[in-house]
Amino acid sequence: MSKDPFQILADELTLIRKDMDRLQRTSLDKDEAKGLHDMLAQAVDRMERAAENAPASLQNTLRNDRNQVVRNATAAAASAAQSVLTDVAGELAKERDAFRRAAGEARREAWRWFGGFWVWLASIGATGALLGALAAFWITGRGDAREFGRFPSIYCGNAGGQVVEQDNGGTFCAIWIKRPPQSGN
Repeated sequence: MSKDPFQILADELTLIRKDMDRLQRTSLDKDEAKGLHDMLAQAVDRMERAAENAPASLQNTLRNDRNQVVRNATAAAASAAQSVLTDVAGELAKERDAFRRAAGEARREAWRWFGGFWVWLASIGATGALLGALAAFWITGRGDAREFGRFPSIYCGNAGGQVVEQDNGGTFCAIWIKRPPQSGN
């Protein structure tokens, strides 16, 4: 029996949380690193004060040694931080891939659950039929009006109108809105 993709995702999140807690417990935070730096700086300063009575060459040597200790401590701290960041980046890349796989599986499962291809095909067909009906409804009225405007003599009678001749020989289409009563003669 395979696990639910969402349960796999929740398990992966729990593992990441545990890894992050372990990483926080084993690495120096900013305050601890500052404390270590201060302690080293104080020790070097004490050594420098003790050496003030020594000859100038000894003082120069101690000063150089102090600077070297500071550089070495800084390099060691930077290296440790880089190592931790590299490890975290690797873990995050693994988790990102796991999440991507779980999301793909969930998407495929949802596709299967909701009918997949046939639902998609039916929805496309229904949408096309609806758009076709709307287009036919929209075009029908406009097309008749346009044809009537181009050829009024042909469509006047079909539209309920009557061709009227004028004294100057011109004609027009008259459409009754309300017909007068016909006399019975």
